[in-house]
Amino acid sequence: MTLKWRLTLVYTALLACLLGLVSISALGLMQRSLRNNLDAALSDNYRVFTRSAGGTLASGPSWVARYTFPNNVIQVEDLGFYDQSTLIRGLSGTQTPEARARFLKTLRTTLDSQRRVITGLSPQRPFVLTETELSRLAESPGGRIFIQRSVNDIYGEPGKTQATPYRILVALGMEQLEMPRANGMPPPPPSFAITYIGLSLTPMNDTMRSLKGVFAVLFFLGTALSALGAYLLAGQALLPLRQVRQAAERIGGQNLGERVPEPQTQDEVQALAGSLNAMLDRLEKSFEAQRRFTSDASHELRTPVTAISGHANYLLRRTDPTGQQQESLRIIQSESARLTNLIASLLELARSDSGALVMSHQPILSSMFLTEIVRELAPLAHNAGTTLSTSGQDITFEGDPDRLKQVMINLVGNALKAGARNITLSSKLLESGQELQLSVRDDGPGIPAEHLARLFDRFYRVEDSRSRDQGGAGLGLSIAKGIVDAHQGKIWIESEVGQGTTAFVELPVGDVPVFDEDDVP
Repeated sequence: MTLKWRLTLVYTALLACLLGLVSISALGLMQRSLRNNLDAALSDNYRVFTRSAGGTLASGPSWVARYTFPNNVIQVEDLGFYDQSTLIRGLSGTQTPEARARFLKTLRTTLDSQRRVITGLSPQRPFVLTETELSRLAESPGGRIFIQRSVNDIYGEPGKTQATPYRILVALGMEQLEMPRANGMPPPPPSFAITYIGLSLTPMNDTMRSLKGVFAVLFFLGTALSALGAYLLAGQALLPLRQVRQAAERIGGQNLGERVPEPQTQDEVQALAGSLNAMLDRLEKSFEAQRRFTSDASHELRTPVTAISGHANYLLRRTDPTGQQQESLRIIQSESARLTNLIASLLELARSDSGALVMSHQPILSSMFLTEIVRELAPLAHNAGTTLSTSGQDITFEGDPDRLKQVMINLVGNALKAGARNITLSSKLLESGQELQLSVRDDGPGIPAEHLARLFDRFYRVEDSRSRDQGGAGLGLSIAKGIVDAHQGKIWIESEVGQGTTAFVELPVGDVPVFDEDDVP
């Protein structure tokens, strides 16, 4: 995973966590606000219920309460002789367990006998407070607590009722539970009672579900947008680093004088670019010293090698050496020639490394080009008992014919040294239409796979198939690669032991008309 994606994931995760916390907090605040509003509505309904004149709502017909409080469930329990202080003493922890149990049993009996379901509840399923809730109610400063219960709709279709959650206000207070007397007598005094008045939680729950859906959509949308923003910001933040990387990738042995840009960001990227440029300075000096040494040494060696070869030739022609002396002089001649070729190769490599390898580009016909190579190497192939042939399309491309001929001759020469009996030179136009592929295929012994990656290294040789006794210094493929690189091309070798070897040269066609032999009139 790239650094850009890692930064994007980190930023997105942080923003998603922030959005999640904001969403959860907002939902919590909204739920609390909705619950507070519900509690306020319950308190208002309780005030209306307790102020009903003469107990009209508490003891009148049930339809009156249903009409007045259509959305409420109401229940009243008359405590009789009990009051709040009596409840507190009876339910307090100072009582013995036996006394507390007796008090609670008596209280339950009173509540069950004096319970009135006003509206919204089934008498068979009234509200019943637990011991803990009774203690909380008795000890609460205002004599009020809120509880939640599930209530079955008694007006629904039989057999299809469903429990609905309700929030219920439970209040202790004096209630007018008796109707006014018809003969004009004053109404009986209020009674100390527990009043239950509840509202359904379904609207609030529906609202919360809708809000959760909205927040979920906003969360995922916000996460997607934050991921996109993080990706763009990460790309912008990494742009200087990407520019440094691209510049560093362009720099090679041919253009060590170039430098990577140093962005004025005053951060680690600028420091990294400065360090890379300092390293390139040191590398350029080292490479330049190496090139100068190779070029100067080659030039200096040419004179004594030429002198050695000349004196050996003079002794062979102008004197009468013995047989052993003649053999020694011929060895001196052979090694001098070999050293001369090595010096020439080193000079060419030095020019290639320094970018001084001059190319003379001109149009080339691939078929004619390969045929000319076969004609030049025919005597050498005939002596080795090898058959040379050409195949493929005739493609026009642009390049330096002398330099490319040097490449192809080197590849064919390697195949001859390997003992190939059939060598085929071919050319074809690649699918893109912008590149030409030349190949040299032989049926030699092949090259082991472990050697293929190093074939273009300088002085590297595969002893099994390229013997030193046949000459060469292991620089031919390095020179060939330098020439192909100068043409902005690619060269590689594929081989399998016992199946032969194929060398490929891929070159750009260049700015010349592209046609094959079928287009020629």
